Amino acid sequence: MQESRSVSGYAWLVVALLVPVAMLNYLDRQMLASMKFSLMHDIPDIGSEANWGAILAFFKWTYAFLSPFGGYVADRTNRRYVVAGSLIVWSVITWLTAHVTTYEQLLLTRTAMGISEAFYIPAALALISDYHVGPTRSRAIGLHQMGIYAGVILGGFSGYAADHPDLGWRWMFDICGFVGVLYAVPLFLMIKDPFQKAESLKQDQISPLKAVRELASNRSFQLLVVYFTLPAMAGWIIRDWMPAILKTEFGIGQGEAGVSATLYWMLAAAGAAVLGGWLADRWMKTNERGRIYTSAIGMGLIVISLAGVGLSPQTGLLSVAVASLIVFGVGYGFFDINNMPILCQIVRPHLRASGYGCMNFVSISFGGIADWGFGISRDAGVPLVVTFTVVAALSLLSLWLVLLIRPKYSDQGPAPATH
Repeated sequence: MQESRSVSGYAWLVVALLVPVAMLNYLDRQMLASMKFSLMHDIPDIGSEANWGAILAFFKWTYAFLSPFGGYVADRTNRRYVVAGSLIVWSVITWLTAHVTTYEQLLLTRTAMGISEAFYIPAALALISDYHVGPTRSRAIGLHQMGIYAGVILGGFSGYAADHPDLGWRWMFDICGFVGVLYAVPLFLMIKDPFQKAESLKQDQISPLKAVRELASNRSFQLLVVYFTLPAMAGWIIRDWMPAILKTEFGIGQGEAGVSATLYWMLAAAGAAVLGGWLADRWMKTNERGRIYTSAIGMGLIVISLAGVGLSPQTGLLSVAVASLIVFGVGYGFFDINNMPILCQIVRPHLRASGYGCMNFVSISFGGIADWGFGISRDAGVPLVVTFTVVAALSLLSLWLVLLIRPKYSDQGPAPATH
């Protein structure tokens, strides 16, 4: 019994150590969105909305292209090195972003940022799944995702720093880069891989090509990839463009727009991550599709919310947009925390990070297209209601797809050794 408590305690410590890294990974993304007007004013050769969309897109395409490789590395090496190394790279690139002076330099640093983040998420989620077997897996992933939501919320407030005459957008990137370097040291020293993982890998060597073939031939994995991708396109537009949308459509300041576009729906997502994790873990006790059904409930809320966001400018009420974003947050929380747990039910343990990397590859590639395309549509004057109707329809399609997924592996498994 003592060993069980020790294992459980360290398993939750792993989550706690990773939460700040998740927060930083998403903080820089939201800072860019919330401080858009300051950056475009300070770097005038950015020029157009399409160019701004390209900055967002190139980050995602690098992130997407390297995600399968990052996942494969995390499956074949000590995940501690992958997680801590990605944070060091993130910190350096964040600091460099604070010192760019041209559109080309900003495009380069944002593209390079994709390298760091492609390695972190697959490794982190697989590491949490190693330590948290079935009974706590959705809740553990949910707590980690709360770090992501906290990063988006904090990034939403960065518009105030950008508008402050004594701070500015460069100060925010400088500070974040410094904090990341400081945290990388205790992270590396305290986080560990499960002991038996290294031993079992000796008996389970598999080439990258064989790993891709095994994943690609798995019908449920194919469905999960598409399910993961379609609503993520809407999610990227919400994260990257909503501050600018609210500022433009409702005539409010950059600071207020950043907070309105992030704070309320991220708080809703954080609450939904806790509730959805509890519901999914509890549902799994009586039905092996409990995580799938919990995620599907969230997807239904996402569809409804996207229609509300698209229609909100026609009402002239900021409150309608915010309320729709809150519904989106609840739905996204249910959806977001169950993707890795569902993946664990349909692929072998030693392909979890690789599988999530492949999911990121497809999802974020299309997310980059969505960002770029949205910028082009804004330049062309396409009404918001048209754009959000399209992404709502895609999310509705994904709701049907997730219900076709069939679990293959037990949600239970051996607990990792203590350290």
